[in-house]
Amino acid sequence: MREQLRMSGVSESVVDDAVLILSELLSNACRHGRPLGAGEVGDGEIRAAWRIDKAGRLTVEVTDGGGPTRPVPATPSVTARGGRGLNIISALAQDWGVRDGAAGEVTVWVTVACGARHEDFATRVAPPAIDFSTAFDDLHP
Repeated sequence: MREQLRMSGVSESVVDDAVLILSELLSNACRHGRPLGAGEVGDGEIRAAWRIDKAGRLTVEVTDGGGPTRPVPATPSVTARGGRGLNIISALAQDWGVRDGAAGEVTVWVTVACGARHEDFATRVAPPAIDFSTAFDDLHP
C-alpha cells in the first residue's frame, strides 16, 4: 500500500495515515470479525482495498465476514490495552462508515484527503488538562 500510494503522488503524511488506518481496520477485522467464506475458522479471508477517486480522496476499506457487534468507537479506560482504533481512525479520517453486503459480509471504509494535512494529528487530540509546570516546586527549597 505504502509504495502504491507514493507512486500515485500521495503525500508522505497521508501515506502514513493510510497505513495506520489499514492496520487498525485489519486488526479489528481479525479480532472482532469472521473470515469471509462459509468454511471453518481460518478457511476464509479478509479483504483490503484502497483507491483514489477523481476528487483526490483516498478510500481504504476492509471487508470481513461480520461479527457479533457493529463497529463503533469505544471509550476505553486509561489503562485499557485496546479499544482506541476507531477513535484514532476518526481523528485521521474525513469520514468513515460501515457497509453491509448481501451475503453477510461487513465492510468498514475510511475516506482520507490526499492533500496535505490541514492540521497535525497532535493538535486534533486534546492534551491533558493537568498543568505540571509548578507541580514539583515545593520539593526544592
